[in-house]
Amino acid sequence: MATDAVTTDPVTTISPDTAFGAFSDAGPWNIEPDRLTWRRGLAGVRTRLNASLPQLTQRRTLPPLRRMGTTLRYIGPALALWYLRDRRRGGTESIAGISRRLRVAAEKLGPTYIKLGQIIASGDGVFPAELVAEFKWCRDQVTAEPWPVVEQVLTDELGGPLSSAFASVERTPLAAASIAQVHAATLLDGTAVVIKVQRPSVSARVRQDLAVMAWLAPHLVGRIPVAALANPPALVELFAETIVEELDFRLEAENMLDVAATFAALDQRDFVIPRPHPTLVTRRMLVMERLDGFHFGDVEGMRAAGINTEAVVRAGMVGFLEGALFYGIFHGDLHGGNLFVLPSGKTALLDFGITGRLTEAKRLALLALVVGASNADIPAQVAALRDLGAFPGELDVQHLIDVLGLDRPPVDPTALTADELVAEMQHSIKSLLGVGAQGADALREEHDVPRRCHRHARTRSGPLRRDRGHRAPLRRQARRADHGPARTRTGRELGPGYHRYQGRLRRGCRDRGPHLPRDPGPAGPGPRQVRGPRAPGPQTAQLEVAPGLATSAGSARKCGRSCAGPSPPGGTAP
Repeated sequence: MATDAVTTDPVTTISPDTAFGAFSDAGPWNIEPDRLTWRRGLAGVRTRLNASLPQLTQRRTLPPLRRMGTTLRYIGPALALWYLRDRRRGGTESIAGISRRLRVAAEKLGPTYIKLGQIIASGDGVFPAELVAEFKWCRDQVTAEPWPVVEQVLTDELGGPLSSAFASVERTPLAAASIAQVHAATLLDGTAVVIKVQRPSVSARVRQDLAVMAWLAPHLVGRIPVAALANPPALVELFAETIVEELDFRLEAENMLDVAATFAALDQRDFVIPRPHPTLVTRRMLVMERLDGFHFGDVEGMRAAGINTEAVVRAGMVGFLEGALFYGIFHGDLHGGNLFVLPSGKTALLDFGITGRLTEAKRLALLALVVGASNADIPAQVAALRDLGAFPGELDVQHLIDVLGLDRPPVDPTALTADELVAEMQHSIKSLLGVGAQGADALREEHDVPRRCHRHARTRSGPLRRDRGHRAPLRRQARRADHGPARTRTGRELGPGYHRYQGRLRRGCRDRGPHLPRDPGPAGPGPRQVRGPRAPGPQTAQLEVAPGLATSAGSARKCGRSCAGPSPPGGTAP
């Protein structure tokens, strides 16, 4: 959460801890990592936390009934009102209506669903634009806890009154988010600081909500027509890993020190990490240095102050990549609300609750991905994505290349506008997310089973979106085929909706998967690989872009070539 702050005094001396981390030049205190009492035993805390995740996301016979009832009480009416009022309007109005109602329901349900909304708000190009825009309100526009509640949390964490550590604390928060809110304060020695205070009872509420989500997720497999949400159980596991670590602010303070040390080791001095206080850090309270700067979106203000905004963005990209490639650590929640630019032109990073930590194997896989992209080595890129966990480990690389059409000729990105290039990248992300979510067995099953033409008994190799007039009999066929639990070829149960979903796909009914071939248009099959400008020499740097979704018109032309009879009406597939 970005916060405004008082202006610091002019730099007179350089703090000794800048040799250790990427901190401000003149800090209010000096960081000595080995003497931080709150850091003791955190390795064990992190290990126990990771060991508890499988139990948190394990599907139970019954969810917590009271919390389940509360969840349905808010989400149910939201969906019902959308169905009765907004759905009939169609188009963007319908999507905006359901987005607004879900955002209001998430705010009423509390921290877990607000945090989920914040993740959705960062999914530009992955989720519908209306949904992303609506949930951006969850970043720092969340209703704050009343002051008496905040005061009680601080008193409990300090083990005494606020006056024992602070000369003053502002009652109105600078910002409020899902897990915590931030208040400006002054220490007894007059040092300006900010306090991050955890909302009360958030830990127990998050664990109850995760149990509800883990119970619901298998029932939603194949029922959500968004590629990024095709595998709800896996998303619940990933969400649990993300949010549980945020419940202990000692881990966040350690993340701040680790990222600061990484930037210092890389000699990346274009970043500033606020110093956590040497003693005032507990599980639910984090006191840190207060900084001042421009909000990241205030481009005009930065340029008026003589700050090179292009250099700011370039330094951010280099620092992010180098930290991940060389040390396997990076800020996992970079958006405009979590960073601002100091008058010196350096970028201050905030909110380290979500910090990525790569194992050595995944760090090497990321490095292989970058090298493969530079050399236009498509199999190496796909294998690296698989090793990073984007696809199941047993997935055949060549099969995925064939499915996504990655072996097509390249396209020069200089011939594309900025919007077209962004659109291609978004198509790539959606396609890869959808394929990764299906799983190896489901992917093979879906693509190896021949599909039938909607009017004839002949089989064909490509999918076809159905005309509305032909859906009803296919739905009946799908229902008749839906008997018994849905399982993969290895026997893994995928949830009650998966079998029905696969039945529809095999028959070409409302096909939505990322495996659809992109409509090439009148010029024939279009390339999906983007190549940089050609330079002298045998090699050219390339950036691989996966194919987007098909149009039903393009699929219909395939059907027309394989069998007689008119093709269904055209239209863009979702």
